[in-house]
Amino acid sequence: MLSRQLAWGNSGNISARLSERSMLITGSGTELGQLNPEDLVQVDLESMEWEGELKPSKEIPMHSEIYKARPDAQAVLHASPFWSTMMACTSIPYVSELFVESMYYMEKVAYVDYFHPGSAALGASVGEKCREANILILRNHGVIVFDTSIKEARMALETLEMTSRMILTARIGGIPLQTLSNEVSADFLQNAGYKPRRAIHTDK
Repeated sequence: MLSRQLAWGNSGNISARLSERSMLITGSGTELGQLNPEDLVQVDLESMEWEGELKPSKEIPMHSEIYKARPDAQAVLHASPFWSTMMACTSIPYVSELFVESMYYMEKVAYVDYFHPGSAALGASVGEKCREANILILRNHGVIVFDTSIKEARMALETLEMTSRMILTARIGGIPLQTLSNEVSADFLQNAGYKPRRAIHTDK
């Protein structure tokens, strides 16, 4: 993530599901570019209690709520890459009908209002919004994405950052972006065979 400019310093945190009841998450203050096995903490999804002496990232409420609400989620990435975080600090809407990857990975994008990092309120809001989309824009904070693997989650994050940069650069340069129609985008998602279309989980 650091080499792709998707994270910086010791910002951001990642997790992976271990079972229906537990996850591994990066420890508090760890740097994503220098992770070792001892930098990961096993956390219970319900109690949010952890094993070992290393304190987990304070963002465990967000991660745990996603795993509880979305059985398909196997990996969660939380980061504040430059362009996507800039978008999170504006009211500029995302459009996904730009190119192949944006149509697939950004078919659904949801927004989460600002709550303090690590708070129960932020976790609860993420838990509700993650039923609508795999990409969540945390207003004035950053982004959180999740998918069936770390590889797919990272691709979603890269696509989000690329799209954010395109939208903002076009605005700065006064360049009108030409989007594909909703009909073409829907046909691509349903019939192009790029990847199976994502299911959206709206059940409570």
